[in-house]
Amino acid sequence: MFRDDTLAGVDSRIADTDRLTTHYLESGNTDQSGTGEEGQTVIFLHGNVSSSRFFEDVMAALPARHRAIAPDLRGYGDSETGPVDATTGLDDYGDDIHALVAELELETPFVLVGWSNGGGVAMRYAIDHPEDVAALVLVNPLSPYGFGGTKDVDGTPCFDDYAGSGGGMGNDAFVAGLADRDRSEEDQASPRKVLRTYYVDPTHEFDPNREESYLTGMLDTATGDENYPGSSTPSDNWPGVAPGELGVNNAISPKYCDLEAITEIDPDDKPPVLWLRGDSDQIVSNASLFDLGTLGRMGELPDWPGEDVFPPQPMVDQTRAVLERYADRGGAYEEVVFSNVGHTPHVEVPNDFLEQITGVLE
Repeated sequence: MFRDDTLAGVDSRIADTDRLTTHYLESGNTDQSGTGEEGQTVIFLHGNVSSSRFFEDVMAALPARHRAIAPDLRGYGDSETGPVDATTGLDDYGDDIHALVAELELETPFVLVGWSNGGGVAMRYAIDHPEDVAALVLVNPLSPYGFGGTKDVDGTPCFDDYAGSGGGMGNDAFVAGLADRDRSEEDQASPRKVLRTYYVDPTHEFDPNREESYLTGMLDTATGDENYPGSSTPSDNWPGVAPGELGVNNAISPKYCDLEAITEIDPDDKPPVLWLRGDSDQIVSNASLFDLGTLGRMGELPDWPGEDVFPPQPMVDQTRAVLERYADRGGAYEEVVFSNVGHTPHVEVPNDFLEQITGVLE
C-alpha cells in the first residue's frame, strides 16, 4: 500500500521481489548512472515494533545527491506480512533485503544503516554479502548475541534452553494495544506511552505530527505467533518459558541469533563500522528495562534466580567486545555516544545524527 502522507522530498514506493511485496521510502538522487552530481546509496533498516517512518525525517534532510532507501521489513509498516522462521535467526530479513537490492538494481557497494533490531539485520547482511557494503552504521543495535538470556560479554546462555528470551517475553497488554491500534496514553503499556517513555529519553518532546506518524509506524506491526512477538515453549527454567520457532522475538533470541561471525569476514572485505548510540537507552543497554535479568534484579519479577544465574544481559559490552575483535581481525570501528539521548537518536537529535551519516557518505 502506498502512503500519501510522506514528508516533502520522500516518496512511497512498492517493489515485488521474489520473496515478498516490500513497501519502501525513497529520497534523493535516483540517477546513479554516472551523470550529474552523483552521491552514494544508503539503506536504512528500522527496528522492532517500528517502520521506515522513523527514518523519514533524516531522509528528507539528506543531501539530495545521495539516494536513500528505507524498506519496511516483513510484518512491519506497509510491507507484506510473511511468517518469520526464527530457527534461521535473522536470515529471513537479510534475504528480503538482498532480494530488494536485486529488484531495484541498486548500485553496490552502499552504506547500510541499521537501528536496533535493524542493526542485527544489517550485521547479518554484511556477514552474507560483505562486498555489497561500503560502510556499516549500527544505531543502538541489537547485541551480536541477540536479546535476553545471556550472562556475559561472550554471550554465554543463562540456561541451555535459552529460557528468558524469545516470543514469550512480549508484554501482553502492549501486544494487545498494537493489535487494537490503540492510540491512547492512559495505560502504562500502551504503544504511545512506550514510545514516549522508552523509545526516546523521557525528557524528549515530540513534534505532535511526527509523534502520530511514529505511533502509526508502531501500530503497523503484525502481531501473533508468526510475527511479533512470536511463539514460545514451556521451560523448567526461570521464568518458565523458552523460545519457540516462529516470530521476530525468537529470531533475536540467542538460541538462533548469533552474529559474532561478523568478525570472520575477510579483512579485505570488512566494511568500516560506525557505532552510534544514546547514553540514556533503556532498551539496548547493560541494564535494559526490557531484559528479565534487570527486572528480576529490581524485584519486579518473582523467583529471580539471582545474579550468578540470570544477571542483566551486558548488551553494550557484548557489542563492544565483538567490535574489538572485528578490529583486531583487520576491520575498523568507531563508537560515538550521544549525551542525554535514548534509543532513537535519529528522532531525538536528527541534526547530530545526520552529521554522522553524511560524514560516512562524503
